Amino acid sequence: MRKRIIYNNFIRAPELRLIDESGQQLGVVSFEEAKAKAQAAGLDLIQVTEKIDPPVCKIMDYGKYAYQSEKKEKKAKHQKAGEMKNIRLTFAISEHDLETRAKAATEFLQKGYKVRLEMRLKGREKYLDNFSRDKINKLLNTIRQAVPVKFERELKKEPRGFSAIIAKE
Repeated sequence: MRKRIIYNNFIRAPELRLIDESGQQLGVVSFEEAKAKAQAAGLDLIQVTEKIDPPVCKIMDYGKYAYQSEKKEKKAKHQKAGEMKNIRLTFAISEHDLETRAKAATEFLQKGYKVRLEMRLKGREKYLDNFSRDKINKLLNTIRQAVPVKFERELKKEPRGFSAIIAKE
């Protein structure tokens, strides 16, 4: 849902904190004075925030502001999609493969992603909890040597194995 942009005559506040087109703060001025300055510059008066009193308004082109805010909104929406990366381990994972997974997890954490560690267990593997926990703790210790981590969700036993979510501190 897009937020409606309030500009020019749609602004209802009698006094505004004004910012000109170059980014300089002009202080608190009346609505009429701000509108006159915007018209003199051939630009629009756009209300940037209404949460504070007096609201902040900026002198700039309405089309440019609308395009920038839409672009920013799309970028924020896009970032939420790829927040988490998965690292899947197996019960009989070798030492070298464990190091490879640790290296991948370290890279993800350094890029700012959260990492979900999963160990899938089948059949009799489900009853060897200690062995599985040791493998995951070994991976975590390897990751901790490169990057300080914190648990978003502690190591937890699930019906099909173990999982934990970690993030960079």
